[in-house]
Amino acid sequence: MSGITSTRDMDTFPKLLLHHVQARPQKTAMREKDLGIWQSWTWAEMKEEIFALAGGLAAMGLKRGDTLAIVGDNRPQMYWTMVAAQCLGATPVPMYQDSVAEEMQYVLDHAEARIAVVEDQEQVDKLQEIMDRCPNLETIVYEDEKGMRHYQAPHLHAFASVQDKGREFNTQNPGFLDKEIAVGKGADIGIMLYTSGTTGKPKGVMLSNDNVLITARNASALEGLDDSEETVAYLPMAWVGDHIFSLAQAYVCGYTVNCPESGETVMTDMREIGPTYYFAPPRIYENLLTSVMIRMEDAAPFKRKMFHHFMDVAQRVGTKILDGKPVSAGDKFQYWLGNILVYGPLKNVLGLSRLKLAYTAGEAIGPEIFDFYRSLGINTKQLYGQTEGSVFVCIQPNGAIKSDTVGLPAPEVELKIDDNGEVHYRGPGVFVGYYKNDEGTRGTKDENDWVATGDAGYFDDEGQLKIIDRAKDVGKMNNGGMFPPKYIENKLKFFPYIKEAVAFGHERDYVTAFINIDLEAVGNWAERKGLPYSGFQDLAARPEVYDLIEECVQKVNESLKTDPMMSHCQIRRFLNLHKELDADDGELTRTRKVRRRFIAERYGNEIEALYSGVKEVRAETEVTFEDGRKGTLKADLQIRDVSGFEAMQPADTGLRKTA
Repeated sequence: MSGITSTRDMDTFPKLLLHHVQARPQKTAMREKDLGIWQSWTWAEMKEEIFALAGGLAAMGLKRGDTLAIVGDNRPQMYWTMVAAQCLGATPVPMYQDSVAEEMQYVLDHAEARIAVVEDQEQVDKLQEIMDRCPNLETIVYEDEKGMRHYQAPHLHAFASVQDKGREFNTQNPGFLDKEIAVGKGADIGIMLYTSGTTGKPKGVMLSNDNVLITARNASALEGLDDSEETVAYLPMAWVGDHIFSLAQAYVCGYTVNCPESGETVMTDMREIGPTYYFAPPRIYENLLTSVMIRMEDAAPFKRKMFHHFMDVAQRVGTKILDGKPVSAGDKFQYWLGNILVYGPLKNVLGLSRLKLAYTAGEAIGPEIFDFYRSLGINTKQLYGQTEGSVFVCIQPNGAIKSDTVGLPAPEVELKIDDNGEVHYRGPGVFVGYYKNDEGTRGTKDENDWVATGDAGYFDDEGQLKIIDRAKDVGKMNNGGMFPPKYIENKLKFFPYIKEAVAFGHERDYVTAFINIDLEAVGNWAERKGLPYSGFQDLAARPEVYDLIEECVQKVNESLKTDPMMSHCQIRRFLNLHKELDADDGELTRTRKVRRRFIAERYGNEIEALYSGVKEVRAETEVTFEDGRKGTLKADLQIRDVSGFEAMQPADTGLRKTA
């Protein structure tokens, strides 16, 4: 095994590529599963693929200062395209592959992309639909040729044919790419990533090579990552997390990145690879936990009893053992036995048996969910970061990990809390600016490069940062108590039967919530109970399901009641929504974050009904079908009062603002 061998003079991705070709030419750099078989590329082979593509793009006119759009799933060719563009001094702009055409139009037009490299026919069709509204877009390159035989437009080019042109170009222009790579420097814009647009139009975040690579190098050194690591690339390439973990740290450390066959095969492919380094947003951990709980409910009584017994042991001592803290000999034996009978097989099923380090970030994770994974012996940590900070702002330190904090400042990062409780930071990862938006840049970072995160937080007694919620989302109840909706929602989403939740309480007398049931988990439960249902809407409305969800809400209330800071936030009333919150309907961002302002407008009548004392409300909601058609979904929604609700007075917050 080798540690990080690249240094700061290797300040661009193409320079790092050439370094690894010299240092470890025959080591596997990337794998992709195709038709059930893993295909591999060494660093030397990957360099040949990237140089062929870069030559082809140069022959098509791509030059320094241009932007190039990338749309597709996690494919080696899509990652190669990023580095090929950087070889020429162009800026790659990855886009969310599940975006509808209109969303893509805004990014393509705003970024002024001349060339788009896409994965397949589906993405070609979307881009061709909007091409007349994107005046800068001249060329579309597609990687998967399936279904493209009859597409004869002159602006369409197969990926393989572009590489063929590139090999010819490179032969005719020897040394051209080497010269272009030598001109590149750390201060150049290395990538442009668009924000999710939670509160408005997406903004193009310009990150320099230095921003990304220095931050990636610092974090890798802190955690002891090296070229022996294996990761699985399955998150959207347009998200900064994937860019850091699947590209930047891979190029800094020289480790192997594995691309699964499809989104549906990720779990199977993970079991085959056995990653040592893993990253997932909270929703992935929530989904994995839900699948585990569903399987256990279907297990034989003895297995179910054994599972719950050893999980109780894990929850009591698992995190202590992981952190090297003392436990009794009896508990050690119980945990050892549990690892043989439950924890080990469970980690194997999840594909996490070889994990040395697992991160979660993107939004707050429920403490119960976080502790569940750590109790299994999985070294799970929370990160705190932003696209504007190149991910790493805070990292939880080994041996001092808490479920309710996001850790200490990352290497070379400074933190402070302003008078309003908002977190600010500065460091090597701070973005250059928003593309064509100087006003937005000035509103986010000041002249000294301090970035306003928009998150409210404070430092605990050990100097670790605790994020309460988005600063703009933290409200105040009529009793004067703080109302952090995300904190409450995360507690609700710990239960496998609840997929999504939206809490309300700002300027109200008590807290209420919308609940989205998890169709798979609740459907499985209903089948075991012999309850017939015709679909999501029918299942969510059943009184037995309301009873099930109320039990979850009551448990959340019990947890809140014991927290002096949050006891006043117990949930008094809730309703089960008749449809899943959906990004296509504007209710969630593409990263599945709740768009609160939109929901407050769309479901205004339902929210008021939660506070008016009525037992039922009529809902009429516009929905978008898979083929793009619009329709209206109508339902009479029941409102449930939570039994055992107990109003509490808020405690004094006493928030610390300095570490």
